[in-house]
Amino acid sequence: MPTKPAKPAKPAKPKTNKATAASTSDGFANLIQRSGYQADNSYSAGTYGPSELLTDNRVKLEWMYRQNWIAGGVVDSIAEDMVRSGIDIIATTDPQQVMEMQTGLTRLGVWDAMLNCIKWSRLYGGSLAVLQLEGQDLSTPLRVCSIGKGQFRGLSIYDRWQVEPDLTRMIQYGPNIGLPEYYMVVSAFDDSGQPTFGTEIHYSRCVRMIGIQLPFFQAITEDYWGESVLERIYDRMLAFDTATMGAANLLDKVHLRTVGIENLREILAMGGPAEENLMKMFTYVRQMQTNEGITLLDSKDVMQTSTYSFAGMGDMIQQFAQQVAGATQIPITRLMGQSPAGLSATGEHDMRMYYDNIYSQQESRLRSGMDTILKVLHQSLYGLPAPEEMSFTFRSLWQMSATEKANNAKTITETVIGAMEAGLITTAIGMQELRQASEDTGVFTNIAPEDIEEEEELPPMPRLEEEEEQAAESPQDLNALDRIKRWLSL
Repeated sequence: MPTKPAKPAKPAKPKTNKATAASTSDGFANLIQRSGYQADNSYSAGTYGPSELLTDNRVKLEWMYRQNWIAGGVVDSIAEDMVRSGIDIIATTDPQQVMEMQTGLTRLGVWDAMLNCIKWSRLYGGSLAVLQLEGQDLSTPLRVCSIGKGQFRGLSIYDRWQVEPDLTRMIQYGPNIGLPEYYMVVSAFDDSGQPTFGTEIHYSRCVRMIGIQLPFFQAITEDYWGESVLERIYDRMLAFDTATMGAANLLDKVHLRTVGIENLREILAMGGPAEENLMKMFTYVRQMQTNEGITLLDSKDVMQTSTYSFAGMGDMIQQFAQQVAGATQIPITRLMGQSPAGLSATGEHDMRMYYDNIYSQQESRLRSGMDTILKVLHQSLYGLPAPEEMSFTFRSLWQMSATEKANNAKTITETVIGAMEAGLITTAIGMQELRQASEDTGVFTNIAPEDIEEEEELPPMPRLEEEEEQAAESPQDLNALDRIKRWLSL
């Protein structure tokens, strides 16, 4: 039978080093100086790779939170500042409802609950605040319009270890797409340590908080939760604690005394009475130094005293502290309670940047949940849906000084009076503007809604020209405030 012609052999591929092919680097090398490619120190810079996932070690995180003041401050500081000032509810037609809703948030413990929710999300990597609606099934989707008066009873907080996400049912659309649709409350643990589940909760009834957002494949390893904020700073915390503990241990060695004993080796080798006499001698030395300050030695013995210098130790510890503060994005004045360093340093710039960061986290992580809570609260208080124009803003954490408040009040008052004199706004609207600004300025806080309503029923303010004619007949000229008072007395 005819045979097929043999195929020509393929040229052999050049052999490559897999380690070399997988990466490229600078070709410079100086083997004498041991620098550059393939030198002995070419890998001294280290690398990053898989290591212990601190977020998965719940017990260790809890011990760090309980025992280490830096870990506690990192978890608590930002959580406390995110809810410390509360919110301003705006764009509502009835100011009385605003006061009632603010009171409702406090009475139902919403702020305390959200504080704990943020804390445990930062410590463990995730937590849930579940809306407690009396008589409703937690496993059903939330329908705000179905909430009756007084049905909202507050929030229940579960950290990520108290609930288990159902990874077989995921959200298919909307802003939460790809996240678990249901969570199961861990009610107990069996003999083998496996959790047993109780209540099923639909995601729409939860305010979900996480620690640090993880990439997709890393989030899968954490059951779609986030990362604990302590995981990133763990090595910096160890460095700081090591430095401070090392400095504390040096205090015991700051004053060292060295005694030279003739034929010490022979004495120790003989043991027995010779060694006992040596130890007895040092017992007398310690006693007499304590009581009389006398050092008793043989004439041939030599005693030397040396002291340890702490120069530079404080600067080194300060550098480690700044690294911790930088890793947490919390100013050292807030995290560790230290005064700003340097001439003319006030720390104002650092705190303003920190407050801007807090505001950014409030907007990105807290706004959606608070919007749902306000709608549920309004429905529970009045049995009606919240107005579409109702919104809120997070109050600023930056507090003005008395001088700044006074200047701000003066500027706002002059601006409002100028608009009234120009006929751009009525007196009632001007009073509303002054009352709204009273939270920032500290003045005009006693303008009540009834005063504004009475003002709306009064006749329109006389023209400015007529006032000027009346003022010209008066022995004294009237300023803007006097004109308003005179008109109000008509």
